[in-house]
Amino acid sequence: MIQDTVTVQDIEVFADNLDVERAGAIYREHGCLVVRGLMTPYIPALQRDIEATAAESIALLDRAEQVPEGWRTPNGTLFIPAPAGFSRDKQIMVLGIGYRTSAAFFRAAFHDPAVDIVAAMLGPNIELFGEGQCLYKEPVGGHPKNLHQDSAYFEHRYDGPVAILSYVVDTDVVNGALHVVPGTHRLNTLDHVDTFSHLGLDEHEWPWERALPVVGQAGDAIFFHYRTVHGSKENHSDKPRPVFVNRYRRVDDYVVVSATTVANRAEAEKRAAEARKGAQRGLMVRGFRPFSEE
Repeated sequence: MIQDTVTVQDIEVFADNLDVERAGAIYREHGCLVVRGLMTPYIPALQRDIEATAAESIALLDRAEQVPEGWRTPNGTLFIPAPAGFSRDKQIMVLGIGYRTSAAFFRAAFHDPAVDIVAAMLGPNIELFGEGQCLYKEPVGGHPKNLHQDSAYFEHRYDGPVAILSYVVDTDVVNGALHVVPGTHRLNTLDHVDTFSHLGLDEHEWPWERALPVVGQAGDAIFFHYRTVHGSKENHSDKPRPVFVNRYRRVDDYVVVSATTVANRAEAEKRAAEARKGAQRGLMVRGFRPFSEE
């Protein structure tokens, strides 16, 4: 059941007075959780690394190669078309920074209080899913991301990942706060459509008014289930709005459908039954991985 009357206060806790059991209970009920100040220790180093990567990416833009999602520079940054009046014809969407390029990013993924909360959701044996992700909205109209479910991009066999999205700068509705729709984690993966920024929900069925904006400060972290509907509007400030995302899953879970468009999702769904854990083993952040033949 979608919870239209939920407020931010109903889903928030504070890192300096953290009750892990209560945090886990909020997440299980609403499919999302805000932990104020959780990632504050990592913010100065991450701000430095993110802005260095953004400058590097722009310098490499003339070497970008076209890919189905847009253009990718040699350092892994994904660009998409820029809005009219922007200084370039391409804008950054996903910054090429992660655990292999930023020590601060890697350390943040192992932050004990964060992993304690994840363990309350997933159990004792937890691995990282992915290499970390930095979504970067450039100033003055930086890209919107329509409301969507992450399961549209990476459907899993079991519970799917828990994401922790953390603000790198103070973030409000002007520069692109995350919006969440509490309760939608109980839904199956919904039909998505192709949008300006890849898969998203039909904006007529899922207007922004259905979602709850989460205003926060640098270091605030938002946990959400991979089926929880979420998204963010444009950045209309004069400064970039980066966030960084760490994702976690049970050690036995794995992707069965991977997609970025309606067409390639339809093709991937045909092969879902063939998916196996195989090489999909992330780094362990908590517990132990028992032997499996898969």
